[in-house]
Amino acid sequence: MSDTGLPLTIIGGYLGAGKTTLVNTLLKNAQGQRLAVLVNEFGSLPIDADLIEAQDGDLVTLAGGCVCCSYGDDLMFALTQIRNMDPAPDHILLEASGVALPGAIASSISLFGDDIRVHGVVTLVDAETLPDLLSDTYISDTITRQLKSADLVILTKTDLAPPEKTSLSRELVGRHAPSASVLESKVDGIARILLLDDVSVDRASDLDIAPHKIPLVTKTLSMTETVDADAFAKTLASDPNVVRAKGHMVQADGNRVTLQLVGGRYSITNAPKTAQSGIVVISKSA
Repeated sequence: MSDTGLPLTIIGGYLGAGKTTLVNTLLKNAQGQRLAVLVNEFGSLPIDADLIEAQDGDLVTLAGGCVCCSYGDDLMFALTQIRNMDPAPDHILLEASGVALPGAIASSISLFGDDIRVHGVVTLVDAETLPDLLSDTYISDTITRQLKSADLVILTKTDLAPPEKTSLSRELVGRHAPSASVLESKVDGIARILLLDDVSVDRASDLDIAPHKIPLVTKTLSMTETVDADAFAKTLASDPNVVRAKGHMVQADGNRVTLQLVGGRYSITNAPKTAQSGIVVISKSA
């Protein structure tokens, strides 16, 4: 693969593995590099508010000369916009949807030409949930293929997982991504240089472009009424079809909070005062 052209790193991994946290961390620690972030998520990428300087349509200007662009269904158009920027970015980060297949994205980008090159595929996996996800009939195909396409696997949330689960997850990563480099870390502890500079790529003949086998649906709850946030989260978490939920809501005491839910695990934290109410829920289709 050519070493010329604007480097692009694909950040993949299943819902809740820590991709957004990683992107925000990289933006905050860009160390003078101008990063362009491309996003195609079920819901909006929650870029930390203190990074945003201005927004114009699908393009957000960030601190330090960085930008964030929503590409929707037109990746080629977004890449053209990024390529033509003046000054040009130093590196592109593409945060894939949690149910996307990074190999298929890499295949699409390889058709773009020499101006942009896939620098590496980074797949994040949650050490606490990986064994269960790989045992799930609906989800295991996606997880397996995300691991297969990885040049670098980052095993996250090892501080939350019991030692036996971390050990099992390590074994599963080795089984499904035997040629990938592996890091075990909290997302915010990952050195930037390992992600942007040291990811090896050699997969021109090994790109996974087959269609999904897992039907997933998404819906947005408007959350216009005040709620008991914890009770609401427990109800979602108890639904076996719900695999991911995130967004903002207002409690009865007037406080605005953010919900992050993956399967049966969730967290509720204070939300920015300007955050719009609404919860994006991703579920297995019936």
